[in-house]
Amino acid sequence: MTDNELLLKISNMMQPIREELHSVKQDIQDMKQDIQNLKQDMQEVKRDIQDLKTRVKKIEATQENEILPRLNTIEACYTSTYERYKNSEKLQKIG
Repeated sequence: MTDNELLLKISNMMQPIREELHSVKQDIQDMKQDIQNLKQDMQEVKRDIQDLKTRVKKIEATQENEILPRLNTIEACYTSTYERYKNSEKLQKIG
């Protein structure tokens, strides 16, 4: 067997390896693209979470500074009204 024939046989034996290597390279490229897409999605999720945190803080501030004081006022009004009616009812029973 001549050197050229030997080289040709070796080259033919290497062809399936080359094809498989090409397939692996393509798979790696696809994975890189998928990872890039995941990174972009994660950035969007992080932005959404930050927006939600901001909104929750605003809601908490509104509850603390506006809603709760108003509820306390309403409660105080109902409580005092109840006490007045209760006392008035006791006075009517006595008299």
